[in-house]
Amino acid sequence: MIEKSELLRVPTFADLPDDQLEWFLSQSQEQLLKPGDTYIRQGDPAENMFVILEGEFQARGEINGETFAFPVKSGDVTGVLPFSRMKKTPITGRAITNGRLLRFPSAQFPQLVQKMPELATRLVGLMSDRIRETTRFEQQRDRLASLGKLSAGLAHELNNPASAAKRATSQLRHILKKIKDASHELGKRELTSAQKSEIDKLEASFTQTDVVPPDALTISDLEDQIDSLLRSHGQNDLWQLAAGLARRNIKPEVLESLFANLDGDTARAALVRIAASVEVASLLHEIESSTSRISDLVGAIKEYTYMDQAAVQNVDIVRSLETTLTILNHKLKQGVAVQRDYQRVPLLVNSFGSELNQVWTNIIDNAIDAMGGKGELRVRTYREDTCVVVEIGDNGPGISPEIKPHIFEPFFTTKGVGEGTGLGLDTVQRIVKKHRGNIQVSSKPGDTRFQVWLPLAEAST
Repeated sequence: MIEKSELLRVPTFADLPDDQLEWFLSQSQEQLLKPGDTYIRQGDPAENMFVILEGEFQARGEINGETFAFPVKSGDVTGVLPFSRMKKTPITGRAITNGRLLRFPSAQFPQLVQKMPELATRLVGLMSDRIRETTRFEQQRDRLASLGKLSAGLAHELNNPASAAKRATSQLRHILKKIKDASHELGKRELTSAQKSEIDKLEASFTQTDVVPPDALTISDLEDQIDSLLRSHGQNDLWQLAAGLARRNIKPEVLESLFANLDGDTARAALVRIAASVEVASLLHEIESSTSRISDLVGAIKEYTYMDQAAVQNVDIVRSLETTLTILNHKLKQGVAVQRDYQRVPLLVNSFGSELNQVWTNIIDNAIDAMGGKGELRVRTYREDTCVVVEIGDNGPGISPEIKPHIFEPFFTTKGVGEGTGLGLDTVQRIVKKHRGNIQVSSKPGDTRFQVWLPLAEAST
């Protein structure tokens, strides 16, 4: 027999009158559990509220394909609560240690509200806390899922230039040895000042300026011409040099002066060094381009997250959009063409910058998914009175009239299990409202548009 004193030790029941506690106990059933016993199973009808009197328990369930678990301990009240719309139990509760609990049937909730109004009020507060905690968990999960997708894409974007730079530096070691050997060979020969000047002049002209590579057909023709020139001077084994020289758009007649002014062996050594220097210039350009790309991406990440910046500041909307497009480039480049129509005058919004980026990310990511990764993304900004309007559109299939009224509802999603939590557009709407703005959507097949209205900062008005 459970004493009223045990029930009073449960915080939710503290200070309640004795007659109310007695009624509650008379309607409840005590349950004893051993380690491993279950008191509730996922999928069962939600018919009971549980008051944990003694022991340690664990609740385990699944939300959108993801398993979660949390502890349940003495003093907790769990299960279905008054005014809850829960129909099916979302978790399985299992005892970790020996335990005791009270099972109160939900069929008695109407009487509980009448006989124990204070307890009913507390249980409603408990349910509100549970909803907030569940929502917070889902929002955190949604943020982590978004971060995971962005991280995976950025890792790929960073890996490409990093691998190119690593590959180029590895090749440099081999090429520098070629230059060293060729320079040593030239050093053994008695060259006149004019001959040395001719070699240095050619080498400088081939390596000092950045050259736009010609088209593939031109490169192929130049390679054949250079190879023919080398063979005509007895250099039948230097065909590998022809490709590198052709990519730098070097004409065969320019090389003719080497063979006109130098003997065959000296011309060969000079040509090997010049070709190696040309290759070094190309590799250095590749390293510079790759590291610049890495630097740009790191800069975009810092700007996207507003790292090392004030939390609230005047944000340039176009710059914010462009940073987001850079972060999402790994998805865009698979087949999405971006059409930009920006108002030239800077439009500033006093904002939590990283939160605005979250708005653009969610809308653009949804648009890409709606188009199946291939289509046209339209991004437009303009001023309307004291507001900036950001319009993000796509030419996907559109949002059906049945779905459109629900797209901003929490947990509503048209994606498959594990693909979305339904909090993306709910988060977008909350952030926009937080910035004293509003969001509108219009949609028909081939033309879906989200318009975000945000008040301009004083610097823009």
